[in-house]
Amino acid sequence: MNNPENAEKALHRVTAERSKCCGYGLCAAICPEVYKLDADGLVYLDSEFVPAGFEEAAIEGAAACPAEALIVEAPTGA
Repeated sequence: MNNPENAEKALHRVTAERSKCCGYGLCAAICPEVYKLDADGLVYLDSEFVPAGFEEAAIEGAAACPAEALIVEAPTGA
């Protein structure tokens, strides 16, 4: 049987420091599957895990953030 905890360990984890976000929206423009913008234009996440197949876009979106408010971490292992 599949263990959801092991599945999550295989996914990249993303963290958003909303207090640093300046609302440029570059992250959401690059990877809207991971990065969302609220009514004020500040980033939020639907999940702390990057969906499979969107790792590169999530990393690119985080790298584009001028405020360095986003961190994407690779899986630590299963």
